[in-house]
Amino acid sequence: MKIIIAGAGEVGFHLAKLLSFESQNITLIDTNRESLANADTHLDIRVVRGDATSISVLKDSKVDKTDLVIAVTSSETTNITVCVLSKQLGAKRTIARISNTEFIDNKEEVGFTKFGIDELISPESLAANEIELLLNQSAFNDTYEFENGALTMIGLSLSRTAAFVGKTVREVGLQYPELKYVPIAIQRYGTQYTLIPRGDTQFKEGDQVYFITTKKGVEHIYKLTGKVRQEIKNVMILGGSNIGRKTARDLCKSSFNVKLIEIDKNKAFEIADENPNCLVINGDGRNVDLLQEESIQDMDAFISVTGNSETNIMSCLVAKSKGVKKAIALVENMDYFQLSHSIGIDTLINKKLLAANNIFRYVRKGEVVAMTKLNNMNAELLEFIVSPSSKVCDLLVKEIDFPRSAIIGGVVRNGEGLIALGDFKIKSGDRIVVCCLPQSISKVEKLFV
Repeated sequence: MKIIIAGAGEVGFHLAKLLSFESQNITLIDTNRESLANADTHLDIRVVRGDATSISVLKDSKVDKTDLVIAVTSSETTNITVCVLSKQLGAKRTIARISNTEFIDNKEEVGFTKFGIDELISPESLAANEIELLLNQSAFNDTYEFENGALTMIGLSLSRTAAFVGKTVREVGLQYPELKYVPIAIQRYGTQYTLIPRGDTQFKEGDQVYFITTKKGVEHIYKLTGKVRQEIKNVMILGGSNIGRKTARDLCKSSFNVKLIEIDKNKAFEIADENPNCLVINGDGRNVDLLQEESIQDMDAFISVTGNSETNIMSCLVAKSKGVKKAIALVENMDYFQLSHSIGIDTLINKKLLAANNIFRYVRKGEVVAMTKLNNMNAELLEFIVSPSSKVCDLLVKEIDFPRSAIIGGVVRNGEGLIALGDFKIKSGDRIVVCCLPQSISKVEKLFV
């Protein structure tokens, strides 16, 4: 697949890195010589120095033979222009990164596809949505919804008291036949090894386990894993970044009590004006005395989304030490992801990873409508739509030649989430959620083309 990426900043570089690992034909365009030199040295891609809104630069990058143009510069105006020009010059699909979430909210009304933009993504908006979802599923450290919650992916760490510990997947299924769930991935405590569980796989204490379940199944999993659904009402946000603002706005709309701390006086007044339901404090959130004055010990959740990863991590650790139930930190450094559970923070989120997950589904073969990478794990979760010509159409799950390193998590049929076991028959129009390790992705894609 031929892909042009405009913008060699953090998101662009991260995308180019992930896509080049998959042997895609990547061209990276940017005006910054240093960013391009870094990409050229470390990645197996073609780099072009120039303005991506220049028609001659796009033609030089062979835009007319390109399958996908991804514009992720820091300027949304540039990104929109790049996509419009690329489409006119013959690119098949275009994706623009934007920071103004009004564009996404009014996407249908404005009709961006008419003038050449197939998809809009906002890393800030994705991060804010992720935070809200994590607060709603407060006992879990990772969560993702398919088709408005018809199926939910939840990730959690198994404690010693969990009913699953010491039992195999098959034994749990026999003991709790009413339980609607499928375990899709396990990472053993203290290892980096990702396991796709089978019937004889045993759950162990400390395992990070990912389940796919229906709406009713979420309650069962709470019960059997010993997790408690904590009521989250009072939330403190550190940092008035775009993510902090959008999160505060969304949480206030959902009737949370929100306090936001912002060090910049002018920005603090701006946020207070635009969001009168949010209590905005002008101060340095790194100051523990200030946090105590603002009753951090009475907060149910603490969300740190300043521009500094280290500040976010340290302030979350302070919050946990004061008894806050849920701490979420925004980090830019991907290496920090490996540390999240060992250092005691509930969840780390990363804008680059969220944006990349969102864009990746356009690179996959078959009709992929959603995808996410599991935090810290070498596995992808893909949602395919079954067409009449798909190899899996009209087959029972047990008849499908599925690779060992992949598993069907569930099926959404007519808006209803279903757990698909061996005797389940797949039909055209079904939305199938599959978890797979990198080595089996191409084989799984072929089943759904």
